[in-house]
Amino acid sequence: MNLLTIFHIELKKIRRTHIIWILLIPLILLWIPAILNADSNFSNAAGLSPEMNFFFQTFLGLSWFMYPASLVVITVMLNQLERSNQGMQKMLSLPVYAASLCLGKFLVLLLLAAFQMFMMAALYFPAAFIVSHSTGYDFVLPLSSVLYEALIIYISSIPMAAFYWLAAVCIQTSVFSVGIGLAAIVPSVLLINTKAWFAYPMCYPFHILSQFIGQPKADVFNLSVDLFPLLPVAIAVTLICLIVSCLCFGRAERR
Repeated sequence: MNLLTIFHIELKKIRRTHIIWILLIPLILLWIPAILNADSNFSNAAGLSPEMNFFFQTFLGLSWFMYPASLVVITVMLNQLERSNQGMQKMLSLPVYAASLCLGKFLVLLLLAAFQMFMMAALYFPAAFIVSHSTGYDFVLPLSSVLYEALIIYISSIPMAAFYWLAAVCIQTSVFSVGIGLAAIVPSVLLINTKAWFAYPMCYPFHILSQFIGQPKADVFNLSVDLFPLLPVAIAVTLICLIVSCLCFGRAERR
């Protein structure tokens, strides 16, 4: 059984779960207040135009808490799918490596994260149209710019997703796993403005997105983040988390 087959099987498992709703509800909760408080975008002290302020404020809220929190919850849910009815023992009895099962589930996690970011970008446009109609000002940004920002957030969140997956695999109790995952978001507030931000994966999406705001208006959608040492550290964190996850996956059930 290859990795692609495992991935396909794992996708079938989530059809009977509430994971999709867990991904969508936070997005709706973000856009509703953004629409209701649209007038506040005209008095922005940062110097951004109203349409950019509307866009960035909502996406910053997503990248700092809502998106990481969603990753924490769905990561634990994916790992807990096999915990009932001796599902993990049955899965490990198949002629397949435990590491392949672990990676298959992680790929599903990445797909779900991509789905959430796509829906965030998709919901932006009806929200922007509603605000444009109510204020008489055009809040709609180009499709390419919106998709570019969503892609940046998604790519920068992969090391964070690997860390959360490691926590879910190593910590058997779902409550503790969720608690540790959510608690890991908090230090990002302190580290995000330090020179060592690249060493903490939970800082990546918010820090990188915030770099766009400080640029001149003409270059606001041009990424100007130094890839060194960010890229080597991000790759190392991702690989270490995945390797340890593969080694620990199903260890308790194999004893």
